Amino acid sequence: MPQITALLFDCDNTLVLSEELAFEACAELINQICVERNVTITFTGETLIKEFVGQNFRGMLLSLQERYGIEITPEDLEKYVTAEEDAVIAKLKASLRPCVGVDEQLEKLAASNKYLLSVVSSSALRRVKASIEKVGQDKYFKGDVVFSAATSLPVPTSKPNPAVYLFAMEKLGKKPEECVAIEDSKSGTLSGTRAGMKVIGYVGPYADDKKAEMEQVLKDAGAVIVMQHWSEFPACLEKIESGSI
Repeated sequence: MPQITALLFDCDNTLVLSEELAFEACAELINQICVERNVTITFTGETLIKEFVGQNFRGMLLSLQERYGIEITPEDLEKYVTAEEDAVIAKLKASLRPCVGVDEQLEKLAASNKYLLSVVSSSALRRVKASIEKVGQDKYFKGDVVFSAATSLPVPTSKPNPAVYLFAMEKLGKKPEECVAIEDSKSGTLSGTRAGMKVIGYVGPYADDKKAEMEQVLKDAGAVIVMQHWSEFPACLEKIESGSI
């Protein structure tokens, strides 16, 4: 049985509680874009999360164009992507916190020296780095091990496309069977699964009345096991390593 040598963590709402803050900033910008184009839809952070969780801002704008017939020129698209990064990073730098219990696990994993630890996100690299630095997690991800579907790839994309995981594994010199991904969204879980890895699902940041539903969503997307709290991580990883899942 192949040994697990690398753990690939999603960032938003897996390592840090960023989705709510980020979606608030996104909603403000998307509403402004809609007003400028006389489109009468208004989003809140919450309604945006429901519709686009796991997608990066570029992906959201492309979906909006398709779904609501909004015209955005390529030049405007780039301008908005940068503006969103700036707005989100400002919010994250002010109020970002780590996911409950994750720091303890990262510390143990780093101390064990058994695994290469990497971050693989749909969000822009600048935002991912700002996030892990703000909460002091950057010390666990040494060297060139932070990857972004929006920034690192030759052609920007977003999960559920597996491109960012395939790219990360290539750069890290790892095969899918040596890696485990940790994901909180359907699109992220699909991305990891399509890249050939086993995925541990995580539903910690979801509202209590949504956890069971999200657990099923992540399992349907391919997660081999789902945890509600980071304290369950060692047992989940052990099951994968022992070959029982």
